[in-house]
Amino acid sequence: MEAGTLIKWLVKPGDAVRRGDIVAVVQTEKADVDVEVFTTGTVETIHVAQGQKVPVGTLLATIHGEREEAAVPPAAPAPTLGAPSATAPGAPPASRARISPAARRRAGELGIDPERLRGTGPDGSITTADVEAAASAPAAGGGPASAAVAGDRSAAMRRAIAAAMTRSHREIPHYYLGREIDLDSALRWLSEQNAKRPVTERILPAALLLRSVALAVREVPEMNGFWTDGAFRQSPAVHLGVAISLREGGLVAPALHDADRKGLEELMRDLSDLVARARAGSLRSSEVSDPTITVTNLGDLGAETVYGVIFPPQVALVGFGRVTERARVRGETIVPAPAVTATLAADHRASDGHRGGVFLAAMDRLLQKPEAL
Repeated sequence: MEAGTLIKWLVKPGDAVRRGDIVAVVQTEKADVDVEVFTTGTVETIHVAQGQKVPVGTLLATIHGEREEAAVPPAAPAPTLGAPSATAPGAPPASRARISPAARRRAGELGIDPERLRGTGPDGSITTADVEAAASAPAAGGGPASAAVAGDRSAAMRRAIAAAMTRSHREIPHYYLGREIDLDSALRWLSEQNAKRPVTERILPAALLLRSVALAVREVPEMNGFWTDGAFRQSPAVHLGVAISLREGGLVAPALHDADRKGLEELMRDLSDLVARARAGSLRSSEVSDPTITVTNLGDLGAETVYGVIFPPQVALVGFGRVTERARVRGETIVPAPAVTATLAADHRASDGHRGGVFLAAMDRLLQKPEAL
């Protein structure tokens, strides 16, 4: 994506901010992205007004840091240039309705102006339920117009996906490997663990698979990083991009940060939270921009094998198909046992088939000892 619309400032000149604070909301073709600040200091100048659409890379604000000045970057990959709003850059933000990104997105889909709504949430904030109620009212103005808004956004998302995948096929010399992984031990162990837990705290097999990828890239770091400026740049952190299908179509692949440092329980909690927020259209800018390797898991309803397309500038994508019963030799007997086909799409500029095979073998080995995960 090439640009984004700054729909809300959460700070004004003179406000103190700390690293990690959310300072603005930017609308992209896939979600409303919460823009994080990457330094601690005081907001000095606002350079982009609310409602203005600007290219990725545009300076949004200047912060006087504790030791130095630092700029607030725009939200990660975001939508084409448009006319600036009438509000002068640098002016304090106008008073706006308190509304969650999910509710704002729904209002956009339904063609409803949130400034005209009365919120029933905490401190009068507007909820998705408020938006839905307004849409069902006689004068809400939903219907064909709102469907057109949703259709336009879906089409824009498809164009963005197509552009990224076209670039990937054009620029990246892919190679593909696959390995069938026996999950009998892993799933039996997981079933035993979940039997001791409340339903709401149970761990899904997806968490085991993600954890195996996060630990395997420690052993084969050529899979974890970026191809930029004609060279591979290894990432010291393991931020797993997780492909999440959206209810209205399309997908996003935000990051599970530091997946190699989290146990299964924490990873499961973070995964559930990430999926919920992605489908509600509310992601943080670091989650959109940070993935170092992407994982796609087709789940129970998918195909048995997936051959992924690398998301540039990453250099690898891991795919897991549907878990199925397959024939296994146990001693002198052939028995059915659960297994999954894991595939690797990798960039031949950063690694080769031998190292790719070592990577898949490491995932297999880790999944045979689930208690160590």
